[in-house]
Amino acid sequence: MTKTAAQEDQTDADARRARGEFVRGVSGFRHAIGDPDFPAEPGRYHLFVALNCPWCHRVTLARGVLGLRDSITMDVAFPNRTGDDDPQGPNLWEFSPDRIATLTGAPLPECTTETATGQGYRLAKDIYRAEGSQEQSVPVLYDKRRHRIVNNESAEILRMLNAAAGGLGSTLSDADRPELYPAPAEQRAEIDALNDMIYTAINNGAYKAGFSSDQTVYEKAFAAYFDMLEQLEARLSDGRPFLTGATFTEADLRLFPTLYRHDPVYFVRMKLNGARVLDFPHLWRWLCRVHALPGVATSGSLVHCRQGYFGRSWNNVVPLGPTRPRPYPEAYGHPELAGQP
Repeated sequence: MTKTAAQEDQTDADARRARGEFVRGVSGFRHAIGDPDFPAEPGRYHLFVALNCPWCHRVTLARGVLGLRDSITMDVAFPNRTGDDDPQGPNLWEFSPDRIATLTGAPLPECTTETATGQGYRLAKDIYRAEGSQEQSVPVLYDKRRHRIVNNESAEILRMLNAAAGGLGSTLSDADRPELYPAPAEQRAEIDALNDMIYTAINNGAYKAGFSSDQTVYEKAFAAYFDMLEQLEARLSDGRPFLTGATFTEADLRLFPTLYRHDPVYFVRMKLNGARVLDFPHLWRWLCRVHALPGVATSGSLVHCRQGYFGRSWNNVVPLGPTRPRPYPEAYGHPELAGQP
């Protein structure tokens, strides 16, 4: 498979975590659609996701914009993981459609049971256990015919969905379907370079800031995050609609989940309160432009994001704002709000 992203450096990971640094692990299942065991066929594959998770958001976006909703089924975990009182232990993704969200006082309608394995597992961890793995993360791309995990690295999943969209049964014609990773080598090199910078400073950088227990580590991540936002603002200032020019690509898709969460969630939860996306006029209009693309708005949920990030905080109380200049995600329909207080 072609290069998809920089992996988190695992050198001295345990010691770095002990010093307060957030260090993301490495996914263990790295098969691909197109391998001999996993041909591209409509109706064969399934996604296990959590809608609050930005890495899952990458693959739900790919599924949405590539016209794969009808041919790739999907189960959605509750946005808060299990607690200390769970018989299987805490911090596990759970398929529990009857669980009550503190934000709404009711079940979340997007949440499902587990429907792909035939076993009706409650926990994502059980899907891994069936293959002898101790992993427990989402997203998971699953083969319903062979009852096997194909891949659990989001960057690779979205790229293989793009490459195999026609064979997987996309409802969009080749002419109408976006090409997220165009063939020309210079375009791919530009996308790869953007992906690396965005992953390091923004996608993973938000977690480096928000989950650090060391002030120096946090401040470094904070500075890198906003420096990259300034660079992206400057890139878009020439009037281009998307990061690499006239067309929406993988680079835009991978930036979107983090900036979608920034104003209503990360500004507070990840201590990234240096500025809002709304304060960057070109980035704000880009964010609204991407949100308006077919298949994007329905591929995520800020209710799940708010519940997932704040519902696991010390008191489980979920903030209701921001509500000005408009509530989110309604604000994403108003590019003219750029720069407003």
